[in-house]
Amino acid sequence: MSQSVVSPAWKRSLAANLLKWFGVAARDLPWRRTRDLYAIWVSEIMLQQTQVATVIPYWQRFLEKFPDPHALAAAEESEVLRLWEGLGYYRRARQLHTAARQINAVHGGSFPTSYDEVLSLPGIGRYTVGAILSIGLDQRLPILEANTIRVLSRLTAYQQNVDSGQGQNYLWSVAEAVLPCKSCGAFNQALMELGSQICTVRSPNCENCPVVRLCQARRLGLVDEIPRSAKRKKYEDVTELAVVIGRGFQVLLRHCQPGDRWAGLWDFPRFRAASETTTDQAIASGVLQATGLDVKVGKHLATIKHSVTRFRITLECYEAELLSRTSGSKLTSSTLRWVPISRLLEYPLSASGRKISNLVNSLGVKRPARGSKQ
Repeated sequence: MSQSVVSPAWKRSLAANLLKWFGVAARDLPWRRTRDLYAIWVSEIMLQQTQVATVIPYWQRFLEKFPDPHALAAAEESEVLRLWEGLGYYRRARQLHTAARQINAVHGGSFPTSYDEVLSLPGIGRYTVGAILSIGLDQRLPILEANTIRVLSRLTAYQQNVDSGQGQNYLWSVAEAVLPCKSCGAFNQALMELGSQICTVRSPNCENCPVVRLCQARRLGLVDEIPRSAKRKKYEDVTELAVVIGRGFQVLLRHCQPGDRWAGLWDFPRFRAASETTTDQAIASGVLQATGLDVKVGKHLATIKHSVTRFRITLECYEAELLSRTSGSKLTSSTLRWVPISRLLEYPLSASGRKISNLVNSLGVKRPARGSKQ
């Protein structure tokens, strides 16, 4: 079944059944209680590659701190990143901040309402524009994301690679063709809700699907084979080292620069291990190269496993102390800063960086400066 044979009667039935079901089955999500374009925008950015349950408290805290584009534009980037901490994909937060400043400068602090104006904002693509303007203003704009890709592929029994250019063009055309004339925002949300709650990746609940009679994949027995996509991403296993360098009741943090993994955030000095077997000398050498400081490596603090993009990382964390007062008192790099342990909560860190920070606080990790009384 192709987009060209999606009949008017099929589309009317799809919209009627889906909207009726959504009116009863829709989850009560906080961003569904508003038509404020700014609030909807923030929710859509946060929901990218992040589960709903995780996003809810972040969205609420974010809107409380930054209730409108003007408030967000006026904030320091570090404030935005600190509030975003734990959501990951920090580029989203930086682009949100930049876009708010553009809204403030170009649109007087009011979120724009035209397709082209919204699309011109940093970090916003075709899907996000469609979601914001259809949900907030009921504009007749299609959406296409992971859930609706799955739903539309199964409804039309599309058996080609959905990640290809051809597949994306096909699915966008279907998403546009099935839009009703009214209630477009509710219809788009219903499609996403169906994919999230019923038409799931594994073990879809076809028996309770409100549009099962319209589903061509179900009719052909292809539900488990659709959608078809490219091969899964391959991950590379790496070992990295993070070092907590103490000076009195302070520890050293590094400000991650543009192009770094967590640009804009702060982090403990970290680097990739040269080999699986790590010696104190190798760690000290890595610290010297990263910070210009001579240190004496102390005990192993923890092993943290996490994933970033295509890497599965084993992070080995160590204590270290300065070998001389001089080496720590004349930091020349503006990216390095001695931070009191009591103030670590004020600095935006990555998820793994925050785990180290919490460990430092719980263990009372500190190293008195050389020459002080022990």
